Amino acid sequence: MIGIEMNHSPVSLGSIDIGIDPNLISIGPYDLSWHGLFVVLAVIVGVGWPAYWAKRAGISRDMVYSIALWAIPGGIVGARLVHVLDDVDFYFNNPGQVFDFWEGGVSIYGAILGGIIAAFLYAKLRGLPFYRLADLTAPGIILAMAVGRIGCTINGDAYGTPTSLPWGLVYTHQDAFAAPGVAGHPAPVYEILWDLVVFAVVWRLRGRLKPAGALLLFYLALYSFGRFFISFVREEPERLGPLHEAHLIALLVMAITVSLLIYRASREKARLQALATEDGSEGQ
Repeated sequence: MIGIEMNHSPVSLGSIDIGIDPNLISIGPYDLSWHGLFVVLAVIVGVGWPAYWAKRAGISRDMVYSIALWAIPGGIVGARLVHVLDDVDFYFNNPGQVFDFWEGGVSIYGAILGGIIAAFLYAKLRGLPFYRLADLTAPGIILAMAVGRIGCTINGDAYGTPTSLPWGLVYTHQDAFAAPGVAGHPAPVYEILWDLVVFAVVWRLRGRLKPAGALLLFYLALYSFGRFFISFVREEPERLGPLHEAHLIALLVMAITVSLLIYRASREKARLQALATEDGSEGQ
């Protein structure tokens, strides 16, 4: 069953019912979910974007593809690891399910950070220009994140807290991940919209932020800023007062990236001043 319809109620002030089967195709014991489909599309966007623009940035496409072969599995490992840490009590009692990532349970933050760390290590081992590659890839990553969240919207994953707002989502299919029959904030949709805002800003700033690597840091900081507030309407366990794990990671990422931006910008300014002084001395 696939369908989206408006459901009006004097109590909830209206809601949007989603009765889409989370599984797109079933072949024997195997299911292709909408979430899985959009994750694949997100990977294609995340790799295809830098590959398309690589030539203009003076970077070979082979370099993009080779670093993607490390970033993708790194992202998978990171996505699962952060999820397991978020529900450590369950996995401590069920260690056999730690690696069952195909049954759901991944973290977008883990995917981002795991992919970046794997790419950084590979670039250092091969002597590749990681910071230039990072700036080339940053717009594609945030666009890929928006694509991936479409799957979350369809299957009820990353669902929001209950709401009476007219755009609340009610999942009616029995296999949806969200609580059935309860209107919740469309948290994945909020994130899609924020991702598109971040993409527009990052795309506007490409080639303007210095030194190399600053665009990636800026994207991480800006995304985390929005994700911090969106997490308040995500149905997630509290870890520190009212804060969820995503809140804590967002604060940590913002602290690190903003500090690195300031540090690297000051070093770049000092380098340019040194060059200007040197050129002035030679001209005398």
